[in-house]
Amino acid sequence: MRYAVISDIHSNLESLTAFFEEIKTLDIGKTVCLGDVVGYNANPNECVELIRKNKIQCVMGNHDSRATGIEPVADFNLLAAHAARWTMDALTPENAEFLKTLPRSITVDKKFLAIHGWVDNTDSYIMGIRDAERNFELMRAMDKPVNLCFFGHTHVPLAYVEADGVIGSAAGAPVKIEKGASYLINPGSLGQPRDRDPRASFAVFDAKKSLVTFHRFEYDVHATAEKILAAGLPERLAERLKLGW
Repeated sequence: MRYAVISDIHSNLESLTAFFEEIKTLDIGKTVCLGDVVGYNANPNECVELIRKNKIQCVMGNHDSRATGIEPVADFNLLAAHAARWTMDALTPENAEFLKTLPRSITVDKKFLAIHGWVDNTDSYIMGIRDAERNFELMRAMDKPVNLCFFGHTHVPLAYVEADGVIGSAAGAPVKIEKGASYLINPGSLGQPRDRDPRASFAVFDAKKSLVTFHRFEYDVHATAEKILAAGLPERLAERLKLGW
């Protein structure tokens, strides 16, 4: 089985639509989403409906929880809070209910763990070696320990590898999943990249080959930006898409 792993769509319909075209030649058996289907951009309902229509396994992100009122937006920055409130008003009851019922984590086909932030906290960011170390400990402490976990939230494609007690990180290169090692892998963001590359990002996990590869593709960023402005969302949200931050 080949899995496409996506994250942080953030209501970006142009990117999500282009993603489905992109994977047509990649022999993907299943797509898994690491949360934040909504937030920031202007097409929350359309993105949720595509996730539902395509029966994509998905976990809850911090923007999903705020836009559905599960948790308050008080701890969000001004841009994120503005977009979350706008999204809350825009979501249909059916789509809001779908987001509300998403799990915080899932184990996919007994092959890997899918989360948004940390193993035990949707809102926390894995931002470096120390954060990765703590999450590797949490992975080992699970009732059914796992050695491969995909996470999102930072919008930056990156892999952390723990082998022989040493943790390293790498960006962009394929990752071979070896026995005796543990892996935390971020596929990057489909809808709001933050690594100074405006192209959408996702990962493919080939379970048969035990290999993870990172993929980038271009989409109509300008159309997404124009929709942000037309919706009355902050101009800065439109500008950052074009710069990949």
